Amino acid sequence: MGSLKGFIEIDLCKQSRRPIEERRHDWREVYLPYATRDLRAQGARCMDCGIPFCHQGCPLGNLIPDWNDLVYRAKWQAAIDRLHKTNNFPEWTGRLCPAPCESSCVLAIDRDAVTIKSIESAIVERAFEEGWIRPEPPKVRTGKTVAIVGSGPAGLAAADQLNRAGHQVTVFERSDRIGGLLRYGIPEFKMEKRFLSRRLSILEAEGITFRVNTDVGVTVPADTMRREFDAMLLAGGAGWPRDLEVPGRELRGIHFAMEYLTLQNRRCEGDVISDDEFITAKDKRVVIIGGGDTGADCLGTAHRQGARSIHQFELLPRPPDQRGETNPWPEWPNIFRVSGAHEEGGERVFSVSTDRFTGNAAGQVTTLHASEVEMTREHGRLSFTPVPDSGFELEVDLVLLAVGFLGGVFRRLVVRRHLLQDLTLLIDFLSGGLLLGGQSRQCGADRLVSFNAKTASVEIGGGPLHGALHLPRLVVRRVGIGKNILCGVLGFLLSDAQRRCSSGIDRRRFLGELIRLARLLREPAGF
Repeated sequence: MGSLKGFIEIDLCKQSRRPIEERRHDWREVYLPYATRDLRAQGARCMDCGIPFCHQGCPLGNLIPDWNDLVYRAKWQAAIDRLHKTNNFPEWTGRLCPAPCESSCVLAIDRDAVTIKSIESAIVERAFEEGWIRPEPPKVRTGKTVAIVGSGPAGLAAADQLNRAGHQVTVFERSDRIGGLLRYGIPEFKMEKRFLSRRLSILEAEGITFRVNTDVGVTVPADTMRREFDAMLLAGGAGWPRDLEVPGRELRGIHFAMEYLTLQNRRCEGDVISDDEFITAKDKRVVIIGGGDTGADCLGTAHRQGARSIHQFELLPRPPDQRGETNPWPEWPNIFRVSGAHEEGGERVFSVSTDRFTGNAAGQVTTLHASEVEMTREHGRLSFTPVPDSGFELEVDLVLLAVGFLGGVFRRLVVRRHLLQDLTLLIDFLSGGLLLGGQSRQCGADRLVSFNAKTASVEIGGGPLHGALHLPRLVVRRVGIGKNILCGVLGFLLSDAQRRCSSGIDRRRFLGELIRLARLLREPAGF
């Protein structure tokens, strides 16, 4: 693959970023496009490694060595054809994916990995420029109808695949625009929304119907969905944020990260939001609690809003600069990383825990009280012990909570139990298994389930299960889940015997539908 000696003769050339002082004052993307000549040279670095571990690292199983070689040989149209075989939306994953494929690249054992992510993004952009990506509606329709609840990457990937199979697909979205996480969770400087709208226009031209401002189970009863559709897939995303239950949490000026990011994304879309409703960091002392991707998104947003100062807290200790002995290749490397947002400024504080907040007489937060902690591991379980006499205070005007997610739409059904009952989902959260026609079946923690309930009309997919605890914002995983879960929908639509099932599950057919059950099923749901 590539040049025979490319990985020896050609050094890594990282994708350039726009100057910090320039990009901090606008919402355009951070990265600059590669020059074609440089990109082809980077493709030449791909080795003929025999067993390409990048396949294992990529949740989609992208045929990475194939299109690296095609780029090196300037066969761009063949490259996009090969890329589209496994990835419905490479223009999104090429911008948002953290590139686990690069971490498992064989070249990364003792030198810099191939720039897989940048090559992927360049391939699809070249294809759009050349007009190779255009609407291709299915030539034959099956007459079957499918409803997909949720328009994030998982729901859209499933919709695309099901539509290609000839089924009539309708995507329902609670918000006023299609895209879910991609629309309102991802900041504009990470992916400009024109790239989202560009692909959505193609999906719509291919026959997919989008319905916004529709909350299934609330504004549209489940009975109506059952009457109108042959199958239903829930792909509601992981939008249920983890709270920080400490004294003073109720003070004004403390917000969930997604509340903050959504409002800014709406303004970037052109929505008129009053200053009273809008959350801004302008001229404020900001603390972001959480050191992950969501925290970095808040950091970059606060920079662009003109924050006075920014601290980002992380409970875990600072990662090492290089892989540790217990973190070998090709595992995802637990190392210290500097994103574009971190490069722009702010202070990162590790091994710190927030103890409480205090405020003024008007109920506005003014002070954050925290202490340093020491991480210990006993019997495989992490614990954090406060360091004696390490407490400190920090004056704050705005606190953003980016400490993960507990689930999504599916988890919220615990509150809206009528929807669960309407769909007759027999799920035993306490045992971490599924009740199928009265029988319990235990499922692995890393699986997601595709199944038909008593009415033989329900499928489960996307963030509500898988994304809640395991990389909730990893778009490439969501796309992969959406593609995998549709196998259950297709199997159901092609099975007349299963459609006639009225008292339970056809277990023989169902066994082929189990794909990946998420960690959230192992947690008690509070029923």
